[in-house]
Amino acid sequence: MERTHRVVIGVMGASQCDAPAYEMARQVGALIAERGAILLCGGGGGVMEAAARGAKEAGGLTIGVMPGMNASESPPNPYIDVAIFTGLRDGRNWVNVCASDAIIAISGGYGTLSEIALALKVGKPVVLLRSWELPQVDSALLCVAQTPEQAVQLAFQRIRGS
Repeated sequence: MERTHRVVIGVMGASQCDAPAYEMARQVGALIAERGAILLCGGGGGVMEAAARGAKEAGGLTIGVMPGMNASESPPNPYIDVAIFTGLRDGRNWVNVCASDAIIAISGGYGTLSEIALALKVGKPVVLLRSWELPQVDSALLCVAQTPEQAVQLAFQRIRGS
């Protein structure tokens, strides 16, 4: 019996964000779902909530990789279908990266930066959208998008190219 892998796109970003970043993340989530991929995020607020909301509104499946051991320690946002409680705190960044086929980073602080670095270290494609300004480490892995549409398109192109 042949198994197929559904593409998993990780959307990483700030737990608190301004309205433009929230809207970008919501659009990214919707576009991911429209392509039939699963959206994975850290399960919290801000960019994570916006991306999950967009995916849910478009009929997609969302996974939240939570920092706490249970919902009382780290309640998932209301748009998460599958909450995985890790108890790993910031160590969950490794899970986020390894479980994703590509990463789209939107806004974000040092936690997002660590996810970007981990993804590059293990050879996962990273698309930056209004996020950290980094040198082009390897253009096959790291690129910058200007719009949500371009971010999702680049992520899928990089997955197919790998």
